[in-house]
Amino acid sequence: MNMDVRRIQVEGSTFTFLEKGGGPGLVLLHGVGSGARSWAGQVETLSRHCRVIAWDTPGYGGSTPLPMDAPGPDDYSDALLRLVDALGIDRMHLVGHSLGTIQALRFAVRHPDRILGLTLASLSGGHARLPEGERNRLREARLSDLAVLGVAGMAQKRGPRLLSGTATDAQRQSVIDTMSLLRPEGFTQAVKLLTVADTRADLARLPSWMPVQVVYGEHDVVTPPASILEVASERPDIPVQVIASAGHACYIEQPAAFDAIMLAFMRLAPTPGAG
Repeated sequence: MNMDVRRIQVEGSTFTFLEKGGGPGLVLLHGVGSGARSWAGQVETLSRHCRVIAWDTPGYGGSTPLPMDAPGPDDYSDALLRLVDALGIDRMHLVGHSLGTIQALRFAVRHPDRILGLTLASLSGGHARLPEGERNRLREARLSDLAVLGVAGMAQKRGPRLLSGTATDAQRQSVIDTMSLLRPEGFTQAVKLLTVADTRADLARLPSWMPVQVVYGEHDVVTPPASILEVASERPDIPVQVIASAGHACYIEQPAAFDAIMLAFMRLAPTPGAG
């Protein structure tokens, strides 16, 4: 699905993103091996109900990398704030997928007044609670694939793991093509973000009134269901939605199911200006 990529300059940095629709804001944050284009289906369908923005994380697509070598969650939160302010989005439904859940959670913790509802898809726990040796091993495994295989080779190796065994050939090729567009600097920064992130701690910091949901694919091998449920147990009041016949990239593999979950959730969330 081809969509025009928008570009905006904010305080000397470029952001690229997909945008369509009007009304309440819905902002979509992608995973470590992905990009804004992975959300094209949701931008097309959900824009019938709201104004949908899918950003390219700093260092992805045409977005300027962050200036520090190893940015943390606050740095990505600051970048997202600059973008939504520049686009005139005051309050929003915010969706993070995998790495994007780290960014979405920290933004919601720091700017709860901006959140209409928070969706955490394929929730990443981050690696901050792991032993140092394990954190280093996971970081170096990803960066080694990049160094040894290059972006295209890494996409061929890692891309298919984002989907279940029942995914279509077109879906597999789509995730490989998107991963093949990764930029080494942005990917390296994002991998370092994973190393220091602790989403369980951020979940505990969310205000109790904020509408939050967790969504995952039943066959996810990247963030397995058991690990997602363990992190989500920090807030047992949060509803958890399981998408059948889907892997890690559940919104790509089962878009109709994902979109239906989003529409039902957004109808439960406050309307703009309420409260």
